[in-house]
Amino acid sequence: MKKLPVSFEFFPPKTPEGAEKLRVVRQQLYTQVPEFCSVTYGAGGSTQEGTFGTVGEILKEGVSAASHFSCIGASKESVRKELGILKSMGVKRLVALRGDLPSGYGMGGEFHYASDLVAFIRKETGDDFHIEVAAYPEVHPQAKSPESDLQAYVSKVKAGANSAITQYFTTPMRTFALWTMRTNWASTCPWCPASCPLPALLNC
Repeated sequence: MKKLPVSFEFFPPKTPEGAEKLRVVRQQLYTQVPEFCSVTYGAGGSTQEGTFGTVGEILKEGVSAASHFSCIGASKESVRKELGILKSMGVKRLVALRGDLPSGYGMGGEFHYASDLVAFIRKETGDDFHIEVAAYPEVHPQAKSPESDLQAYVSKVKAGANSAITQYFTTPMRTFALWTMRTNWASTCPWCPASCPLPALLNC
């Protein structure tokens, strides 16, 4: 029986001890032969150094790595510079997100939606990156309705996204329903459903 493709998402470690623990965990997870591993990006790009550093380590370990890449509060010039850094590192995959600003900051920046970022990446780099975007089975908390949320998703696909990663979900039927709605909107962009181990079940 063919194994389902999997990917793993990591938070960039904040301490040297955390970085070493993550290296050990990655080696254990690599036995599952992930299609890629992604590394999250803090609000307003606050973890950029840790994110890019962890992505670089994963690549050196011989595994495909995707950097989360948020645009809220960013300028086109700053995004252009960061894309150049990632390209020079050998990164081939991005998770393009609007992102959240740190508490107390206004909207700001030259990008207001993830679809703006996706379109800019495509314009600047062509097909150099495989672009993942977010999908929300249980609806984005700021969406006015499930339909408007789906419209936002379709806009990201039309802007040039290759595939999508869902947010964590607790009700599978919501995911199936959204999948059906997505198909009705003539969007065939592949999805990667996200799950999260529950500490209570793992006794950790």
